Amino acid sequence: MEIQFLGTGAGQPSKSRQTQAIALKMLDERNEIWLFDCGEATQHQILNTPIKPRKITKIFITHLHGDHIFGLAGFLSSRSFQSSDEQTDLDLFGPVGIKEYVLMSLKLSGSRLGYKIHFHEISQAGKVFEDDSFEVYTDLLDHTIFCLGYRVVEKDRVGELDAQALKDAGLPFGPLFGKIKKGQAVEYDGTVFNPQDFIGPDKKGKIVTILGDTRKTNAATRLAWQADLLVHEATYGAVESKMARAHGHSTSKQAAEVAVEAQVKRLLLTHISARYVGPLVGQLAREAQAVHGNAFVVKDLYEEKID
Repeated sequence: MEIQFLGTGAGQPSKSRQTQAIALKMLDERNEIWLFDCGEATQHQILNTPIKPRKITKIFITHLHGDHIFGLAGFLSSRSFQSSDEQTDLDLFGPVGIKEYVLMSLKLSGSRLGYKIHFHEISQAGKVFEDDSFEVYTDLLDHTIFCLGYRVVEKDRVGELDAQALKDAGLPFGPLFGKIKKGQAVEYDGTVFNPQDFIGPDKKGKIVTILGDTRKTNAATRLAWQADLLVHEATYGAVESKMARAHGHSTSKQAAEVAVEAQVKRLLLTHISARYVGPLVGQLAREAQAVHGNAFVVKDLYEEKID
């Protein structure tokens, strides 16, 4: 699993940062990419990456401010144009109003898609998605409008099959290996082979928390509890904490405090105000690292493997 930041700026684009969009790449786990928010330059930024739009199967919108949604209509249209292979449906999660916004944008622009959008409008905290391998939970943050954070939980994976041990025990390589991998006992040449003897312990699934804009809030801590990775906004530095609160945002220090309270392994800071350039970005990082030692301020197109 990898995460890549397509836009890391706050409010409006700048020369160094585009508006918000984050790609959670799960190509090994499920051959999919999930997109969190879709600022206006999202599809342009994708052109600078190996990301294929048709691989994006789910989009999670945190809130309806323009710097988080103005790229949706363009991306959705281009996804239809660029998908030379079979068109695949897309799930779109977000606050109430996201369906009206998207459908009206497509209608007024005369855009027609070659795939279906399945809308999932969210009005309260809870589980919004689950399948055999992942769960997604959401909670309400503290911003100037209705805003969500998302907690992506990978279910524990079955341990590795010790193929060599099976061979040494007398089972020839073949379809019976697959049955044991699925947890089924098999019998061969009078010997019973039990899966617990040849499969290692389950691998703990990863937890990734991606938040929208927010003041410091207990909801963020709940969503981030013991996460492997927390993505938290850091619009301002500590000296501007009053301005941050007035505008519904957090400082880098406050984000780090959430990470400590939630016992997060790694903290990535995004949604950086355009006033923070050059050495001032380092200031944001130092303020966060003084609280949580494994914090980092990201920039556009930054990519990291989630260990």
